[in-house]
Amino acid sequence: MTGFTAYALSGELDLNRLAADLGFPRRYRWEEPMVLDVAGLTPLSGDQGEGKRVYLYFFGGVVFVNCTEEEIAAFSRSMERHADQFREYPSIRYRDDYSLRTGEGERITVTNDSAVMPGYDPAYVDIICFVIAKSVALERIEERVDLVLDEMEELIALLDRGKLELSDRRLATLASGILNYKYQSIAHIMVLDKPEITWENPEADRLYLTMANLFELNQRYNEIRHKGETLLDITQVFTSLSHARRATRLEWIIIVLIFIEIVIYLVEILRRG
Repeated sequence: MTGFTAYALSGELDLNRLAADLGFPRRYRWEEPMVLDVAGLTPLSGDQGEGKRVYLYFFGGVVFVNCTEEEIAAFSRSMERHADQFREYPSIRYRDDYSLRTGEGERITVTNDSAVMPGYDPAYVDIICFVIAKSVALERIEERVDLVLDEMEELIALLDRGKLELSDRRLATLASGILNYKYQSIAHIMVLDKPEITWENPEADRLYLTMANLFELNQRYNEIRHKGETLLDITQVFTSLSHARRATRLEWIIIVLIFIEIVIYLVEILRRG
């Protein structure tokens, strides 16, 4: 049986820079994972069978194959000097475990926790790693977007009571956070396309489609995109209100200045008289 443990780091991984830092410079495509020996931090290719290894993805997903908790912790400590994101271990909260069992005569079964296939194919490992890495990464974005939505609800409640006072800095921070979430979700949709192996391997294609449906990858992305658009709409309303409030203040300042100028003019006339 093959075991998988997936984590989502707090940010993207620059695999090209990381490869150069680890001593094997090469170029990785966006959808292509970096596969490393979990102990030696050396690149792997081809079928590794039951061997221990780790898959690293541009979008911040990390999947360990057949690794113990001690090996995962040791790998994370070794990677800290190459990528700051690994300093988050063991406090990373976005995690998923999965297993694959293969055997002649087995019935094909795919669930949220495990898969059973009648025969072994190295493509199955790649597909499972790809799907669960995206799933935990989407979970991270979902939680962060929900936190911003909760904050927006509090601001809307204040606005309803006429007590909303947002500085330009605060508005800029909110807008920046929302745009960052939208950018990250767009980055994830870039990897929602099917892996190349699925075009050549019908069994791998069926496994990918089944798992993508089970983990609701497309539905979850669409929900994140919808929430992001809603947050941007709310931010635009706050920005309009802020601009209107600033314009009103400027108008009152101008009126006050004109009044002061008239008073000074009248005082000068009275002095001359």
